[in-house]
Amino acid sequence: MNTVTSEDRDQHDARPLIACHECDLIQREGSVPPGGALRCCRCRAVLYRRRGRGFDRALAFALAASVLWLISNAFPIVGLAVNGDLVETTLIGAVRVLYRDGMWPLAGLIFVTTILMPALQALGTVWLVLPLYLNRRPWHADAVFRLLRVARNWGMTEVLMLGLLVAVVKLAHIASVVTGPALWSLAALMLLLVAATSAFDERAMWMRIEGAPPGMPADTPLHGRTAAASGICVCHECGLSTRGTLRHDHLCCPRCGAHLHLRKPASLSRTWAYLISAAVLYVPANLLPVMNTSSLFGAQKDTIMSGVVYLWHSGSWPLAIIVFIASIAVPMLKILAIGYLAATANLRMTQRNVQRARIYRIVELVGRWSMLDIYVIAVLVALVQFSAMATIEAGPAAIAFGAVVVLTMFAAMSFDPRLIWDSAPPREERR
Repeated sequence: MNTVTSEDRDQHDARPLIACHECDLIQREGSVPPGGALRCCRCRAVLYRRRGRGFDRALAFALAASVLWLISNAFPIVGLAVNGDLVETTLIGAVRVLYRDGMWPLAGLIFVTTILMPALQALGTVWLVLPLYLNRRPWHADAVFRLLRVARNWGMTEVLMLGLLVAVVKLAHIASVVTGPALWSLAALMLLLVAATSAFDERAMWMRIEGAPPGMPADTPLHGRTAAASGICVCHECGLSTRGTLRHDHLCCPRCGAHLHLRKPASLSRTWAYLISAAVLYVPANLLPVMNTSSLFGAQKDTIMSGVVYLWHSGSWPLAIIVFIASIAVPMLKILAIGYLAATANLRMTQRNVQRARIYRIVELVGRWSMLDIYVIAVLVALVQFSAMATIEAGPAAIAFGAVVVLTMFAAMSFDPRLIWDSAPPREERR
C-alpha cells in the first residue's frame, strides 16, 4: 500500500487544509494514489485512505455477508456426539442457555457482539452503498453512518472464530465433535465483513452525497497550528472540520450528526473511572472459577489459568499460548497501557509523544481479542449438557472477566489522544 504524508513541498498553498483527529495538527492535504493512505506528518495517524474502486465491491461483499449471517444463525455451529446422542448448538442457542442459567449479562454481551453488531454492519453497509450505486442519496445517511461505526467497533466475528477453534479442541477430548454448516459460514462471514469494510470508502461516500471535498479551504484563517487553537472542531466519526465556538455540549456535526467537542468532555476522569473499575474486577476474574464442571467423576472448578494449563498438557500448546495472551496478558497490559497514557496526560508530559500515540493505537487494535475466553465458555456451556453424565456452567469469573473487557474498551474510547499532544514543544509544531 502506498503511504504519503500530508506535507508537500510543491504548490503547498493551493491544497485544502485538514486537521488530524489524533493530534489536532492542521496541515495540507496531499494527493493519494488509489489504494494509498494519507498520514499525519506529526503523529503518523491515518487521516484517510483512498480505496480506488467504486461502491460495487463494497455492495457485493455486504450483500453476501447478509446472506451468510442468516445461515450462520439458522444452522448449528458445532455438535457433540456421546453414546449415540448428538447435542448441537447455534449462536442464539448458546445465548439462550446462558440466559436460562442466570448469566444474563454474559448472554447479552455475546448476543450484541456476535449476532446484533455483525447484522448491523452488513445491513448498514448495504443501506448506505446501494443507493449510491444507483446514483441516489441514502435515506438518513447520518444516523446509519454513526450506527455503522458503532457496529464495527463492537462486532467481534473474528474473535468468535478463534474462540470456536479453542472450544473444538477442548471438546475433542470429551467426545466426537461434529462441525455444523454455520461454522464455515461464520468463517466466510468474517472475511466478507473485513472485505466490505476495506472496500467502503467513507470519504468518497460523503463527497458523493454532499458534492464537496471534506477539507477546509486553503485560505481558511488560522490562529494557531492546531484545530482547537483556531476554534475548529474535528468530527471523530466522519472527519469533517467545523469552525465555531463551542458554547454548549449539544453542538452536532452538520454532516453526520455526531456531537462535536474540541476535546472529549471529562476525558481523563471517565478514563480513570473505567480503568479503576476494570483493575478491581481483574482480580476476581482470574481467581474465581470461570467454569463449573459436573460429571459422574465429581465436580471441578476451572479458572482462566487452569484452562491454559489444560490446553498445554493436552498438547495444544499453540492454543494455550493464544488463550494466555488474549485472556490474561492482554487485559493486564491494556490496563497498564491506558493507565500510563492517562497518567502522562494528567502530568502534561512532553516527551515520547509519538511512542505514546502508537501505544494508544495498539490498545484500540487489540482490545476486542480479550473476549476470546467468553466465547469459549459460551460454546462449552451450550454443548456439554448431558444431564447426569456431564454438565458445564459458567462461573462468576465469567461475568467479571466480560466486565473487564468492556470496561477497558470504554476506557480506551473515553481517552482523547489529542491530550498527548497538547503539551507538545514548539519544535514538534513547525510542520
